[in-house]
Amino acid sequence: MLSAGIRASVLVNFRRIRGVWLFLAVAGTGLLFSAPTRAQISPGPLSRAHQAWNGPTQCTFCHRLGGGSEKFRCLECHTEIAQRLAAHRGYHAAVVNPQAAEKDCARCHSEHNGENFQLIRWEPSLKGFDHSKTGYVLEGKHAGLACQQCHNATRISPAERATIKMKDLNRSFLGLSRDCLTCHKDAHQGQLGKDCARCHNFNDWKTVTGFNHSRTRFPLTGAHARVPCQKCHKPEADNPQLLRYAGIPFGRCTDCHADPHHGAFKAACESCHSTVAWKQISQIKIGTVFDHSRTKYPLLGKHADVQCDACHKGADFNLPLAFNRCLDCHTDPHQGQFVARRDGGDCAACHTVDGFKPSTFGVREHAATTYPLEGKHLNVACAKCHIPAVATTVVGVSTVTVVSTVYKIKRTACKDCHADIHRGQFAGPSDDNRCEACHTVHGFVPSTFTLARHNSTRFPLTGGHVATPCGECHQARKPPGSNLPAPYRFANLTCQECHADPHHNEFAARMQQPGPQGKPQGCEACHSTVSWTESLQFNHATTAFPLLGAHRAVACMSCHKPPNLEVTMKNVVFNSAPKACHGCHEDPHAGQFAMAGSNPECSSCHSVERWKPSQFDHDTRADFALKGAHANVLCTGCHKNVRIVEGKPVLFYKPTPKDCAACHGPSVPKQG
Repeated sequence: MLSAGIRASVLVNFRRIRGVWLFLAVAGTGLLFSAPTRAQISPGPLSRAHQAWNGPTQCTFCHRLGGGSEKFRCLECHTEIAQRLAAHRGYHAAVVNPQAAEKDCARCHSEHNGENFQLIRWEPSLKGFDHSKTGYVLEGKHAGLACQQCHNATRISPAERATIKMKDLNRSFLGLSRDCLTCHKDAHQGQLGKDCARCHNFNDWKTVTGFNHSRTRFPLTGAHARVPCQKCHKPEADNPQLLRYAGIPFGRCTDCHADPHHGAFKAACESCHSTVAWKQISQIKIGTVFDHSRTKYPLLGKHADVQCDACHKGADFNLPLAFNRCLDCHTDPHQGQFVARRDGGDCAACHTVDGFKPSTFGVREHAATTYPLEGKHLNVACAKCHIPAVATTVVGVSTVTVVSTVYKIKRTACKDCHADIHRGQFAGPSDDNRCEACHTVHGFVPSTFTLARHNSTRFPLTGGHVATPCGECHQARKPPGSNLPAPYRFANLTCQECHADPHHNEFAARMQQPGPQGKPQGCEACHSTVSWTESLQFNHATTAFPLLGAHRAVACMSCHKPPNLEVTMKNVVFNSAPKACHGCHEDPHAGQFAMAGSNPECSSCHSVERWKPSQFDHDTRADFALKGAHANVLCTGCHKNVRIVEGKPVLFYKPTPKDCAACHGPSVPKQG
């Protein structure tokens, strides 16, 4: 595209020409001009390509007069461009306005700019040119080619050469055909026509994406579709570089394939075979060409799918075959384990021609053996018990390894198949790992080991233990990552084996005391299996604080208080219970009777039997003996000094007046 300045220059130059020719029309066409005059009339010298038409007398060669606007005659000279515009072909047809074609020429090709001015200018550059505007998009490998690789004189046909005005055809961008063979050599030498794009693409010549063999006279079906092209399309004998694609015979199979039957069958190959697979017996049209059921050995079950040459070696169908017994063709996978049977190990006793697996030997047949299947064993897969065994056999000088499933099993104890989940706990002489003593074939769980049998052990179940699930005691106490089994044999039968000591060894000495059987009593020194919370065995009188009087009716928790406001005695420290009165009881006297530096001694006035009445002896412990009528006066009759201490009323006994007037008033008569 030309810049705006160049387009403006072109318009100014042509306006000058139009003014000059108006002047000539008046002055006469025969007037001669001098050189200076010509320089003033012309808008500038022409480029080198148009030098033949330089000068004021040559203007009408390119410009048309009259009409009031600029008119150019570019297409009258450049007929090759005019032809392409008329045919709507090429780059110019995409960028030129058909209604003002000649005017659009000056938009890109400016003249009168000097002899060395380039008439063809590329915007933005030759390398940046958008080739898609020519109507031929550069795709694939074409996108990376340099312009001169295609646009050169050798690619232009003789017919196009005659129409191009440019003398140096290597500089021209016209005259190229879009046919592949314009630039590329025909590798097929005319066998497949000239339209290469029917089969090939611009990315990779050898990848034939557009060709569909099914549209030819020989569609590829079955196994033919997987055959490489070179298998059929081979080089010509006289031209090894040329692959043959036309004139290949294909009417009969034998045009390409040798007859493996050597003429034994006169019918065409396709009467028994198809292109899917040559050796598949299922492709033979049974009943139309060859009916195997008319032979001595009809093909039934899986035999109908066997390839012919599996039995008829070398495709020799006249060779006699043995077929009375399965072992005539098949090897014995059981390595003679059933030869001793009455039928001599006939395969048909357990298998059919419909398939070797599954075997027809089922639960009913297994019941006739020395090990009938019962319970859970009914659903066990055969391969779980009858596992492959490896045996070595010496054949000549070689050792042959044979793998065969074992069906004759001599040992039938549970431990022969099952792992000992108890890890030898019952492997002793008395048990000998006899699983059936506690389990049945109907299920490993639940065990048949009953409560009555448990009572015959070293640990009979009594009290709360009777209702305890087995897994509570017999559970694997294993560290993370180990695989220890649940214990059933306990060396230690004390309570601590299963239960944690809630007293944190507080009563260790008591627990070590021997019981009736001479063994340490343990927890049973206080508790029993009937109930843990009822310590019927514990006698508080044996402690340093026997329970007497009112203390006998006090709940344990009242003295043995749980920590942290707990509601159970699980974490109580029993030895920490106080023994002095003030440890449990508040002082209702607000310290009136406390000795200096110590707590009051409640027992001097009160007893554990009851708090009231007090045991205080007023005659001996006070300096005011109660005699006469005073002996029957209530304490509060004289002791009336009540004070509020920490929000509670407290009766203070001291000081109490001793004068009669203090209680009886001044009118009391004097005695004798």
